[in-house]
Amino acid sequence: MGRTSDAKEKLLQVAFDLIWEQSYGAVSVDNICDRAKVKKGSFYYFFPSKSDLAVAAYEEHWQQNRPKYDAVFSPQTPPLERIETYCKRVYENQKAQKEKTGRVLGCPFACVGAELSTQDEKIRHKSEEMFARMCKYLESTLQDACKEGSIEKQDFSAKAQAIFCFVMGRLVQARVTNDVEVLRDLSPTVMQMIGATVPA
Repeated sequence: MGRTSDAKEKLLQVAFDLIWEQSYGAVSVDNICDRAKVKKGSFYYFFPSKSDLAVAAYEEHWQQNRPKYDAVFSPQTPPLERIETYCKRVYENQKAQKEKTGRVLGCPFACVGAELSTQDEKIRHKSEEMFARMCKYLESTLQDACKEGSIEKQDFSAKAQAIFCFVMGRLVQARVTNDVEVLRDLSPTVMQMIGATVPA
């Protein structure tokens, strides 16, 4: 199975990539093991099921990328600049994936969550958890923007969710049309949604 020390990491990365590029239903345990070059018996040594692997893979992806999110939403950065950077990163990340795979892949958490929300509670819950984490970043940013006078006081939790839903909707549109340019100008709409009074 390769070294025990890296077999689990390979399974996590390969599972994430394959499910995002294709779909959960289209990817089998055999597909994952073949791509990772890990024996099937070793797969079940680490994970009771494909579902458990998917949940672990999505959490691992989040933890690997958390420093990037923390940097984008750093309290040291002006709030509206954080939003501007977030919107740009959404576009840039999807553009990079299209250059790599030939397809706009959309949000990995939304894709698997939408596919399995009525079938697998563990995966549904993990997707919901990822959404909540991103909304927290946005909510704290809106609170800071209000404190500095860039936006008026409002229901920051609801507005953060509205922004996130808007971005997710655009990501779905970009995936369906395979057109990353749908995501190029997210920021102006988001700024309008929050009533920003200072240009980013």
